[in-house]
Formats: sequence, structure tokens, C-alpha cells
Amino acid sequence: MNLINENIKEIVGKIVEKNDFLLIDLILRGTEQNRVIEVFIDGERDISADDCANISREIETELENLLAKHPNFRLDVSSPGIDRPLRFLKQYPKHINRKFEVSYRSGEEIKKLSGKFTALEGEILTFVSNNKEVIINFNNIIKANVAVSFS
Repeated sequence: MNLINENIKEIVGKIVEKNDFLLIDLILRGTEQNRVIEVFIDGERDISADDCANISREIETELENLLAKHPNFRLDVSSPGIDRPLRFLKQYPKHINRKFEVSYRSGEEIKKLSGKFTALEGEILTFVSNNKEVIINFNNIIKANVAVSFS
């Protein structure tokens, strides 16, 4: 990775953290002359369009100085969307009582469950699947997605 991309990552990370959000993903693509920077943020509360706009403005101000030689860049800041797996424990509380699809380690096995996320205590998550409670340590989760529901 080149120095410019490392600097972009550092700037974006600091601004996102300063605003009490989590950097879920940062995608850098395109060329130096036509760079595309996609930033996905989340947090303990839902992300609003205003949150994304404010962070975008802060990042853009910093990047204009860094990318002065090649000022043509597109910056997109958004929430990760329902299709992206949750990566941080801080993302879970706002999803209590929602349905999830979860892959997790249980001993040597990898298990999957589809169920309702009902509680979080420390790093312990409780799901209800087929009328049974399933307790999973956050560190054992391989992938967890909020299930799309149209009801």
C-alpha cells in the first residue's frame, strides 16, 4: 500500500473515531487522477444522513490538503447497510429484538443459527432460535447479519 493511501486511512480513521463512530470499511479505488474513496461507518446508535454529511465534510477538508497534487476524488460516506455483517460488539445493542443469521464456533464445530437477538451482557450475546436460548460469546462469532424482514 502506498503512503498516500496509508495517510488517507489514518485521516479517515481519526475523524470517524473523533465523532464517536466505528470505521466499518474503507475502500480506495481508481487512479491518482480519479480516486474513489468509500467510507462505511456505524455506531452504537443509528446513523443519519446528517451524520454522514458532517463526517464527509470533515474528511473532505483534510483530504483536499493531502491530495493537492491530484485533487479529483470522489468521497462517499454511508452506513454499511443491512447486507454487511456486524464487525464490532458496539454495533449489537441497537439491534436487540431483531432477527439475525449467525455463524459461530462452538468447540471445534462451526454452527449456524437463525434467530432473534434478545440480550447482550458484556461479551455474551443471547439469541432465541426454535424457542431455545443460544448463548454465544462475541469472540466466537464468525459472521453475523441482521436478517432482512418485511413484516
